[in-house]
Amino acid sequence: MENTILYAVLLPVLSLVILYFFLTREPKNLPPSPPSFPIIGHLHHLKLPLHRTFHSLSAKYGPIMTLRFGVRRFVVVSSLPLAEECFTKNDIVLANRPKMFKGKHLGYNNTTLVSAPYGNHWRNLRKIATIEVLSSHRLNLLSHVRRDEIHRLMLRLAHGEFQSHHRVELRTLFSELTFNIMMRMIAGKRYYGEGVTIDEAEARDARKLIKQIAGTGGLSYAGDFLPILKLVDYNGVKKRVLEPKEKIDAFIQGLIDEHRRKKGDPEFADSMISHLLHLQESQPEDYSDFTIKGLVFALLVAGTDTSSVTLEWIMANLLNNPEKLKKAQDDIDSIIGQDRLMEESDVSNLPYLQCIIFETLRLNTTTPLLVPHVSSADCTIGGHFVPRETIVMVNAWAIHRDPKLWEDPLSFKPERFEGSGGEKQYKLILPFGLGRRACPGAPLAQRVMGWTLGLLLQCFDWKRLSEEEIDMREGRGTIMPKEVPLEIMCKIRPFMNRLVPKD
Repeated sequence: MENTILYAVLLPVLSLVILYFFLTREPKNLPPSPPSFPIIGHLHHLKLPLHRTFHSLSAKYGPIMTLRFGVRRFVVVSSLPLAEECFTKNDIVLANRPKMFKGKHLGYNNTTLVSAPYGNHWRNLRKIATIEVLSSHRLNLLSHVRRDEIHRLMLRLAHGEFQSHHRVELRTLFSELTFNIMMRMIAGKRYYGEGVTIDEAEARDARKLIKQIAGTGGLSYAGDFLPILKLVDYNGVKKRVLEPKEKIDAFIQGLIDEHRRKKGDPEFADSMISHLLHLQESQPEDYSDFTIKGLVFALLVAGTDTSSVTLEWIMANLLNNPEKLKKAQDDIDSIIGQDRLMEESDVSNLPYLQCIIFETLRLNTTTPLLVPHVSSADCTIGGHFVPRETIVMVNAWAIHRDPKLWEDPLSFKPERFEGSGGEKQYKLILPFGLGRRACPGAPLAQRVMGWTLGLLLQCFDWKRLSEEEIDMREGRGTIMPKEVPLEIMCKIRPFMNRLVPKD
């Protein structure tokens, strides 16, 4: 009996010791690494926000470093030349994604466009996304959706108060705008604001569900790094991931089934789901319901908060730099005039507006740590050995503030992207990633942000609530929001009275 108890105590301890020594037999010529603790590795360094923590460590250990979080090895890259090496020379080797708890349970067992391993299935998803869902032709076909939703936002901001400034909170407005745009493009339905024709209970449940999904974005599951912790639900992460799983699947499947029942309904005629179901008839294997659901989920998760958060950062930067705001308005007045509202096609003729967007993507990088990659084979980065199954992370936030690349990197200077010299600067930012797994939704995001920002500046004058500058502290999350939601004063510009209806 005593021997049995002794073995029961010693075996787990011995297993941990063996595991530790096995894991810490590091190969030679790995990237530099800070001192680590047994078992947990460098987990004690994980202080939020991670991009700032990694930046501080890279200042001491160099632009490429090794970190070990429990049983997983990470390599963090914080320089542009090394990032470019990752996604040119090593692009195929680093084309995989790490398998994580969230990807398994919310990402249809790691089969979505974002989380799927590199291979035939992912190539099919990428082809569908770039050719059938997010191509210029499809985006042009659905431009009326973006026009209607952005115009609704302008009417909402006008608020019937045409003589004085009134206070507005932009985070909620931008979030509802981008969600309505995505849902109308995907499923032909809007869920926020006036004019919602669907059942109120359905709209309410959908809004709640999407908030749940967004709330999991910054969650980190400890069991991904220390397998023994899979036995417990540390901080309730498992529950928060698993709870909406079936509801999400049922919601998206419901949209698909509704489109099947209402085939030919003009309301759904141009939606992405209708288009994909039409392709399913002739190519059922490539366009299964499972594939369509994964695409819809990826578009909702990746295509809503990124644009809305960036728009909020843009307006915050402009309010802290009113001379830049005035310059942008003057540019719009000069090129577009005061007799019509700008259209989406006008954005390409407004270079300073685009400079503002790119400077915000640089300074307030919405996704400061690019979506992680994992090496499918041994490779080298910057002359250092990177073993197979290493998770590689690129700190875009650090690259975008690198004084070796940028003059006065902490200042908001859209002018750095102007002229022929600005073309070189564009190549120094990577808000949508690099290589074959770069975000295919970049063209849609740029259209939404450019058109929305242009009309906000054309139609309204803006000012801060007080003389104090806007609080620019960063909040928590994979998609980096402002810590304090942006509240500012808004007033319709006098000559816009005749262009923006009062009712």
